[in-house]
Amino acid sequence: EGRDRLKLQIWADDGIVAKDFSRVFEADGMTFEVPTDMMFNFNNPVGACPTCEGFGKVMGIDERLVIPNNTLSIYDNAVACWRGDKMSEWKKVFISDSAQFGFPIHKPYLDLSQEEKDLLWHGPTDRQLSQPGIKLTYGDFPSIDRFFRMVDENLYKIQYRVMKARYQGKTVCPACHGSRLKKTASYVKVGGATIGELVSMPVSRLIEFFRNLQLDASDAAIAERLLKEINNRISYLEEVGLGYLTLDRLSSTLSGGESQRINLATSLGSSLVGSLYILDEPSIGLHSRDTERLITVLKKLRDLGNTVVVVEHDEEIMRAADYLIDVGPDAGRLGGQIIYQGNPAELVPSQAKEESPLSYTARYLTGALSIPVPKQRRKWRDSLEVIGAKEHNLKDIDVKFPLGVMTVVTGVSGSGKSTLVRDILFRALNRHLGNTGDAPGTFRKLQGDLSRIKNVEFVDQNPIGKSSRSNPATYLKAFDEIRKLFASTQGAKQMGYSASDFSFNSDGGRCEECKGDGYITIEMQFMADITIPCESCHGKRYQKEILEIEYRGKNIYDILEMTINQAVEFFGEEAGAQEKRIIKRLKPLQDVGLGYIKIGQNSSSLSGGENQRVKLASFFAEEKPEPTMYIFDEPTTGLHFHDIATLMKSFDRLISMGHTILIIEHNMDVIKCADHVIDIGPEGGDAGGNLVAAGTPEQIAANPASYTGHFLKEKLQGV
Repeated sequence: EGRDRLKLQIWADDGIVAKDFSRVFEADGMTFEVPTDMMFNFNNPVGACPTCEGFGKVMGIDERLVIPNNTLSIYDNAVACWRGDKMSEWKKVFISDSAQFGFPIHKPYLDLSQEEKDLLWHGPTDRQLSQPGIKLTYGDFPSIDRFFRMVDENLYKIQYRVMKARYQGKTVCPACHGSRLKKTASYVKVGGATIGELVSMPVSRLIEFFRNLQLDASDAAIAERLLKEINNRISYLEEVGLGYLTLDRLSSTLSGGESQRINLATSLGSSLVGSLYILDEPSIGLHSRDTERLITVLKKLRDLGNTVVVVEHDEEIMRAADYLIDVGPDAGRLGGQIIYQGNPAELVPSQAKEESPLSYTARYLTGALSIPVPKQRRKWRDSLEVIGAKEHNLKDIDVKFPLGVMTVVTGVSGSGKSTLVRDILFRALNRHLGNTGDAPGTFRKLQGDLSRIKNVEFVDQNPIGKSSRSNPATYLKAFDEIRKLFASTQGAKQMGYSASDFSFNSDGGRCEECKGDGYITIEMQFMADITIPCESCHGKRYQKEILEIEYRGKNIYDILEMTINQAVEFFGEEAGAQEKRIIKRLKPLQDVGLGYIKIGQNSSSLSGGENQRVKLASFFAEEKPEPTMYIFDEPTTGLHFHDIATLMKSFDRLISMGHTILIIEHNMDVIKCADHVIDIGPEGGDAGGNLVAAGTPEQIAANPASYTGHFLKEKLQGV
């Protein structure tokens, strides 16, 4: 039967026996593709799922839109599309028909088993329908899928098109179930697992899988080199503290620190020698337990014959360095000098005082300076409580957040801190206060003294402005007062200039060539765009006539080039009402330790930690009278010991004004100053999501189950 199939008849003692032989890749009547490496690549048409084209998601009916509040039961209208006079008939029929299958109509949606959810969404299985005595009201079971099939049949009516659009969103691809690969890829298994199952395992579990993988002699010989490479690469991910990640995790969902550590694991995997590695704060987002692992990895790179240069503020990494270079003494125009260089182990308190009198780093490392532990913890009575937090890896936990004090949420990377604080508490409280925003993650209830909080602010490290012309002065509205001051000068009045003429954001006095940017961007087709100073204003942003208007010998461009510290000094020399208003707006930036940045500094040039502190300064400038909960996500990113000490004073000031501070943090100097600590974990990923401990720092330090407590104990000793 052709070259690939052969039928053979054999005359045996018991008669004729027919044998079929085939070179075609088939079994049980099914023909399969011959496996190639492209078949397992979702970025290639050979392997990508044809339904979602390798994205893993398609536009479909979004579960979160259909069930917006999963703490409700079906009886209490959990299914949003079955509300209203007309559509409620579907709910009534479902309640009637589902009773035959034992469906719990009064159980909250989030507590339903997968089998019960399948009945609600897809209807009964053939096995369930074949049970004796089953009768359906209309012949069809009223599942959610059946409801939307009815909607599709009526799309010629405008109201049904609107209804379908209301419940559509990105959903997991029904063909590949999010694996992004063709079905044929799932037919190939190694050790009983498909590639989709392997990439969805946390790295720590994947290491165990490959470590215990049993292959027969021929397969083991083929896979020997491959398994060595696989084990090397995934073990490096575990070593840099990323064992909780899965290999199919989208890179857009990773933090900056996680991305940097993945690059570090890649470098280790390449086994290069004689290379120079420069890392910019690799400890971002790392718990002290994982910092020890990172140090081990960096030393491995060094021992391979490489040079490792780390820009870092973390105390453990500084102490582990072979050579320390301290730049300072302060920031901005008061910095730029090499204050100390040498082996950090050779630093002694006397050196910190005599040889390096200006080195803050030396003084903190030797104990000459320190961030003090509060003499007593603030007492609290009122609190908010999240009941039944279940989003991502959270294990249905109840967590109490005190009001009027400083609370720090801790735990190793990937333990569920951000999910609890940002995705659940912040979003739920934001919704409760009537503000717009994303829907909160899965939880049962938000309760407690909700009337005590009138506002909530989530202070992240995103840039303070999207415009290329935004800067700290415009963000704090200090520039409005500066423009008014220039408009009140004699020269401006004679020329008829108003405050708007001194703005670089609107037409008038700004340079029209560069639209107030001070530079021109030349777009290149095949290379990176080139930025050059504007030839018209030479980078000064304004027209020549505007720059001729001066206030005490300084034009508007000169003011923008001043640091915050210089500006406070400059305007403080005059005691006028306008000058006082400018200082009032700029002083908060100085108070949070940002006196070194320029007034007109582009916000895109600020680091994440600087952006966060500019936002903190804006809260002082606004002086909100209503009690507000301020939530900070790792505010110590990019901060030196000395900056952290300044930051703690700022937090104390907000609390003294009647506000509440909640911080997601790994830094032990911040944790030891907290009034209340919430420790999530104990591990990251699936092994996290539990409430390990809650209480004062002293209580956390006494808890043997807490990784945070282990490192906190050292910080609290001798206090």
